[in-house]
Amino acid sequence: MNALYDIIGVPFGYLMRLIYSFCNNYAVAIIIFTIVTKILLFPVSYKTQKGAARMQLLNPKLEKLKKSFANNPQRLQEEQQKLYQQEGVNPMGSCLPMFIQMFLLFGVIDVIYKPITHILNISKDVITKAVGIAAENSDIKGLNMKNLRCELLTMENLRDHGDKYASLGENFLSKVSEFNEKFTIFGANLGKTPTLHPDSWTKEAVILAAIPFLAGLAQMLVSVYSQIHQKKTNPAAQAGGGCMTVMTFGMPIISILFAFGLPAGIGFYWIWSSVFSFLITFALNCYFTPERITAINEKEKEKARIYAEKHPNKKTFMQKMMEQQAALDQQNSGSSASGKAKGISRSEQNKQNRDKLKEARRRMAEKYGDSYDDDDNDED
Repeated sequence: MNALYDIIGVPFGYLMRLIYSFCNNYAVAIIIFTIVTKILLFPVSYKTQKGAARMQLLNPKLEKLKKSFANNPQRLQEEQQKLYQQEGVNPMGSCLPMFIQMFLLFGVIDVIYKPITHILNISKDVITKAVGIAAENSDIKGLNMKNLRCELLTMENLRDHGDKYASLGENFLSKVSEFNEKFTIFGANLGKTPTLHPDSWTKEAVILAAIPFLAGLAQMLVSVYSQIHQKKTNPAAQAGGGCMTVMTFGMPIISILFAFGLPAGIGFYWIWSSVFSFLITFALNCYFTPERITAINEKEKEKARIYAEKHPNKKTFMQKMMEQQAALDQQNSGSSASGKAKGISRSEQNKQNRDKLKEARRRMAEKYGDSYDDDDNDED
């Protein structure tokens, strides 16, 4: 897992270092960093909301198909996928932004956990020696470079034992000491983990404890707005309203719990990420008026038709899905029909499958000169 953080964190580290060199304040750098990443991801957000708006146009047709093939799920699925193909709509298009956001979060976490590496640009050898010094002068057991929070813990230890780090190269002591003063928001250190049980309710403790709740409220703002907009534009989709309500209020609560277990910088990033997501979502919803999305839909359908004519032998994503599903259904129905034709029960058919598997293993063992234990410990 640490390797994944390292790989994704490097480009974000360069970006954060560049931003920090201009603003010279870590909290401000996080806000600017969030704005920059949202701008970079804007084409994905645009495509996602355009796809969602186009799916809303398909809802009447989808509802009609559900009524027509209510007793034939397999036919319903085939007709739905044909409709998606004709309209040039990918119902799984929203998965891409989700994966991108996940990888983005990995990079952000790495940047916030490792400011000495990514922002101060100090070599790994010097950081390793510094972590070793922190391990000798702290009560934390097993502190080493494998600990994801080793740099934050070293920065904390340096405040109380600065003289111990004076011998390190690359001006480590002066760079980290100066950075410690700017690693704050209103005097609260963003490298510390928020808690509801501090030793004393100082100004810093109050600010740190407020960050997870603000992160949860910001996320709830996005969820509530999205639910209201969906209810307004697609009332038919509100049949599962209870589940949507749980998601709307449940996910922010989970975010609050997570934020209390991570450095405050992560929660601070979540606050601004949700705020800017809300602004982008609101702006795009205003842009995608019914008239505009109808015009866009016609253009996309025409593009899909022209592409299909120019590439008659090239299968689209939806065609591949349809073929795979059809093959799977045929295989399942064939197996079921074969078992019924022979009058074999499910348990007997399972036993036959196990016997075939054992025979294949026995032959493989004989081929390579290995021993094979034919004990049957499986249960029907």
